[in-house]
Amino acid sequence: MACTTEFGPDSGGRVKGITIIKPIVYGNVARYFGKKREEDGHTHQWTVYVKPYHNEDMSAYLKKVHFKLHESYNNPNRIITKPPYELTETGWGEFEIVIKIYFHDPNERPVTIYHILKLFQTSPELQVGKKSLVSEFYDEIIFQDPTALMQHLLNSAKPLTAGIWRHDTDFEVKKEQTLKAIKDARTKIRNEVAEYKEKLTLAKETINKFKDEISKISKSGGSLSVT
Repeated sequence: MACTTEFGPDSGGRVKGITIIKPIVYGNVARYFGKKREEDGHTHQWTVYVKPYHNEDMSAYLKKVHFKLHESYNNPNRIITKPPYELTETGWGEFEIVIKIYFHDPNERPVTIYHILKLFQTSPELQVGKKSLVSEFYDEIIFQDPTALMQHLLNSAKPLTAGIWRHDTDFEVKKEQTLKAIKDARTKIRNEVAEYKEKLTLAKETINKFKDEISKISKSGGSLSVT
C-alpha cells in the first residue's frame, strides 16, 4: 500500500475527469434464540456488516468502519479497522444503526449509511430460529475526481478470497425484478394516460356539441329539448 507521504499533504491533487465506483453490500443477519434469554431478555443474535459487492479487499482503500448502536448498549460506538467489517451482538429490539466509512486518504470525506436493524419476520422457520433472517442492500460509493492517492488505492484492491464470492441476496435477480416492475408500471401509466386522453377528447367533443346546439337555439329563439 502506498504511504500518504508519497503524495504530499494534498494527496497528489485531484484527478479531473475520473470517476471510480465501488459497489458495496450492507445490512444484517439475525437468528432467533427461540425464547427470551433469562439473564437479559434478549431474543436474537445479530451481525451488522459492510462488505464489497465484488470480491476485493476493501482494506486497500478503507481505513475503518464506525458502527453506532443504540445508546442502551455498552460502548455503542464500535470501530472495525480490518475485514470483515462487521460486529455481532445480541438484543431484543430493532433500531437504526449509523454506519460511517472512513478512507485511508484523509482528503476523502467519510460516507455515512443508515441501516434499520431487522430482527423480526413472519416466516415460521425464522420465528423458531431454524433459519437466519437476512436484511441487506446494494449501494455504491462514487469517487468523483479522486485524489491521486485515492485513485491509486482504489485501483490496488486485490481479491479477498480465492473462491466464489456470493451474497445471501441475489442482487442480479433482484435487479431484474425491479426493472421489470418499473417497466410494467410505465406501461400501466402509459395505458392509463391514453385512456384519460381518450375520455378527455370525448368530453371536449360533447361540450362542443352542446355549445353548438345552444348557439343554434339562441339564434332561433327556441328552447333546448331534452330527450
